[in-house]
Amino acid sequence: MPYHLRFGEADPLRIRFAISPLWETHSAVRVLARPGKQSYHLPWMRRIAGAAKGLDLGPLQLLMPLRGHSPDFLYPPPLGPAATFDEEIAAVRETDPAVALVDFERALAETQGAAGTEEGRRLLADPADGVRRLTVLLEAAWEALIAPEWPRLRALLEADVAYHSRRLAEGGLERLLSELHPAFAWAAETATLQVAYAGEHDRPLDGQGLVLMPSVFTWPDVVSGFDPPWQPTVAYPARGIGGLWAEPRDRTPEALGRLLGPVRADVLCALTEPMGTTALAHLLGRAASTVSSHLAVLRDAGLLASRRYGHQVLYERTPLGIAVSQPGSE
Repeated sequence: MPYHLRFGEADPLRIRFAISPLWETHSAVRVLARPGKQSYHLPWMRRIAGAAKGLDLGPLQLLMPLRGHSPDFLYPPPLGPAATFDEEIAAVRETDPAVALVDFERALAETQGAAGTEEGRRLLADPADGVRRLTVLLEAAWEALIAPEWPRLRALLEADVAYHSRRLAEGGLERLLSELHPAFAWAAETATLQVAYAGEHDRPLDGQGLVLMPSVFTWPDVVSGFDPPWQPTVAYPARGIGGLWAEPRDRTPEALGRLLGPVRADVLCALTEPMGTTALAHLLGRAASTVSSHLAVLRDAGLLASRRYGHQVLYERTPLGIAVSQPGSE
């Protein structure tokens, strides 16, 4: 049975996008326990292999059933569109032990025998200690697994938000939701978003709107089902994951590098999605001033177009820029 998220009159006006470093941390821990989810992330897996060996992720992974409830309090919907990890983990740290106990009971019940393990018994006997220990473990996982890669991940996630925000402005809610993921279906007659996912969840949004959260490590799934009091949220795979871990030299045709210069060619080839100067600089590991100067030259040459989105300028390849940046153009 699919999830049903039922919109009221005010809810379409309260759609927002958000990015969550805490969610990516939690989802990365899940990937490490699921070999079937690792194919797109093998370069990352190799880079963090040594750091991951120093972490005991068992307590977190015990609360990650293959299907069913995981504790909402460990990765609540983001506080804002660009909350920091420190802000998000501070909210987790303040969780009421009574709330945590209910979440522990539900999550452990999803996996046969989990509640009877030593760790399961410990979580149920002392939920306050469980909150403390899991918070410390999430902080360690963030530092070891995600923080070194966060500029690259954030650049991809911000590019996804910019792209889909434009699609929402151009085509409206129905068009946006139909494009986000094949698992989404918009039923206009009942104003309901149906999410094809194993499990049952039926929730009226009740004026809270909906948080749409792109994710790198959620691929290939969509995840929803946050219960009250959490704001209704759907996490979906971000665009461009296939090239996420490719280095600039892997994206750039050699002949194009000789023609434009290696850095300018890297800038052009990295723009697989509309992106701002800061995000692109993070992705390429270059100074923003350097990237900005190359963007201006590429735009003046007709290879890029720019447009303002909110407080930033987004750059994207023109048809000519797409043509010359393809490997076949070598």
